[in-house]
Amino acid sequence: MRQHVGETLAVSRLELWHRASTHGDLQARAAFQQGLEETVLAWFHEHPGSQAACRLHSDRHFVAQAFERLRQAAVQGQVTCETLSEVLLYLRASLNGAILDALRVSSRPGAVSIPWPDGEDRPDRSAVWDRLQVQALLSSERERRLAYLLYSCGLQPAEIVRYCPQEWSDVHEVTRLRRVIFNRLMNESHP
Repeated sequence: MRQHVGETLAVSRLELWHRASTHGDLQARAAFQQGLEETVLAWFHEHPGSQAACRLHSDRHFVAQAFERLRQAAVQGQVTCETLSEVLLYLRASLNGAILDALRVSSRPGAVSIPWPDGEDRPDRSAVWDRLQVQALLSSERERRLAYLLYSCGLQPAEIVRYCPQEWSDVHEVTRLRRVIFNRLMNESHP
C-alpha cells in the first residue's frame, strides 16, 4: 500500500511538471514547487556551501532559484525530463548552480546588491506574493510574472535580467515596474 501511494505521488508530481513545463500552467507550477519545496530545502542545508550562501540570501531564496532555473531550462529546451528522477536530478543541479553562482558573485571585489524600492525595509516576500495573488492587484500577465519572480522567487532586478533575458532586458524597467507593483500594494492596504 505504501509503495502504491509513493508511486501515485511521483506520477502526480511528474504530471504537474509536464503541465507546468509544456503548457505553462502557473497553477501546476506552483503545486509542483510547493510539493517539492521541503525536499529542495533539505538539499540546500546538506550542501557544503549552504552556511556561506545563507550570509548572502535566505535558504528560501536559493530554493526559489533552483525552481526558476529548472523552469528556464525547460522553456529554452535545454532539459526534457521524462521521469521524476530526471526532474529531481536537474532540480538538484539547479540548486547547486544557484549556490555556487551566488558565492562566486559575492567573492568578486565590489559586489553589491540592489536595494528594494528606495531603500525601504523588505517585507516578507511570501506574504507579499500571497497578497498580490489573492487581491488580483496586477493588471497584466507581465506584472504577474514579475511579481512572481520578485516575491515568490525572491529575485532582485539584476538577477531577473540575468536569468530571464528573453523576458526582461533592462534592470531599470524591472525596478520601475517593481515600484509600480509595490505602490499598488501599499495603496490597496491603506485605502
